[in-house]
Amino acid sequence: MKILILGDVCGEVGVRMLSKHLRNLQKKYGADLTIVNGENTAVNGILPHHADEIFAAGADIITLGNHALDMHQIHDYIDDNRFMARPMNLPPQQPGEGYAKIDVQGRTVCVVPLLGRVHMGRFDYDDPFRMIDNFLKKDNSDIYVIDFHAETTSEKKAMGYNLDGRVSVIFGTHTHVQTADEQILPKGTGYITDIGMCGPYHSVIGVEKEQSVAKFNGNIVGRYRESKEQGFISGAVFEIDGNGKCIDVIRFQEK
Repeated sequence: MKILILGDVCGEVGVRMLSKHLRNLQKKYGADLTIVNGENTAVNGILPHHADEIFAAGADIITLGNHALDMHQIHDYIDDNRFMARPMNLPPQQPGEGYAKIDVQGRTVCVVPLLGRVHMGRFDYDDPFRMIDNFLKKDNSDIYVIDFHAETTSEKKAMGYNLDGRVSVIFGTHTHVQTADEQILPKGTGYITDIGMCGPYHSVIGVEKEQSVAKFNGNIVGRYRESKEQGFISGAVFEIDGNGKCIDVIRFQEK
């Protein structure tokens, strides 16, 4: 089984890149399942029409992160769509489910987004380590894929080793900069610290570069504006064997 995963989709440019290139990427890599993190399509959050466009482009499952529920319009949508998952360690009363399941080649694949807690600026996230440990003890899916939406590389690496041999894939999102550390961990879990983003190439993690520079220079810049620069797309392909172990990882970026 080959699982194609694409990192944080940023704004209109990111959605347009998916619509233009995703089907070709699926064919190129022979993807059996496609997972897309879509939480930044509205800069901070996602709207229903963005989700529809991502699914129409070819995504099977959409994962979300710390901005998952920022746009209230998505609340009913995520309650009704079993192929969109918000982070599992958000408060349980919030809309949506913390996982999405899909049957692929006769096996049940469970995709779980989790939020890191280091430097994330929130007090209401449950412990992602304890939560995923408890979930894996009681769930009976065949293959697990974890989207760890976290700020620091250390927390992501720790989660990777925590889950090594118990899940097939763990990929990092949130920082929007692809890391060059794709690997298979010692017990057979495919891993990358950050899978990157899909959106404007000449930007600061999707934001207009001039606005971001102005902010770091101390100016008052207001709400972030998405960049409209030339787009690119980044992600990785994980190949999983019949025992649920990862046997190959290919990282890519394309303009």
